[in-house]
Amino acid sequence: MAACTTTYFEVGRGWGARVAERNAELLAQQALRRRGARTPEFYFPKHLDNSRLVKAADPVRVRQMRVFSVAVALLFSLVMVYGLQHFYAIEGGYQVESEKQMRDQLREENRQLRLAEAQLSQPGRIDMMARQLGLADPQPGQVVHPNARLDAVTPTMAQVTPPAQKDSY
Repeated sequence: MAACTTTYFEVGRGWGARVAERNAELLAQQALRRRGARTPEFYFPKHLDNSRLVKAADPVRVRQMRVFSVAVALLFSLVMVYGLQHFYAIEGGYQVESEKQMRDQLREENRQLRLAEAQLSQPGRIDMMARQLGLADPQPGQVVHPNARLDAVTPTMAQVTPPAQKDSY
């Protein structure tokens, strides 16, 4: 069955004229397709008028749709909250691993620095460098310890103590 189509240029003609023209085209096409027996095809338009139909309000269906919408929104919210918590848990795990790696790096750096300090503060190394610079061992009495008691036998160096100034007001 063929359909009757309307183009921009056919708007001015009536519906009956277009149907008749379409039927004539179909008859001409059938004659060319079948050489001999002709079976006519006709297009019968159906006119349906739905302008008087009115949709009846269904409060039960409206309530069901509202409950369904609330349920879907609640489910969506719960899934989103779960997803956010899962995302934050994964992100927290990555941060913990990053901090562990940083701690291990700092421990290794601290160990390297302690080894370097131990190497640089070896008494034999310091003594060898001092002798290369021309320094010698201290002579007896040359080293003064600030906390040591003074002996009467050992010579002491003279010290000058400035007199205390009196406030003149």
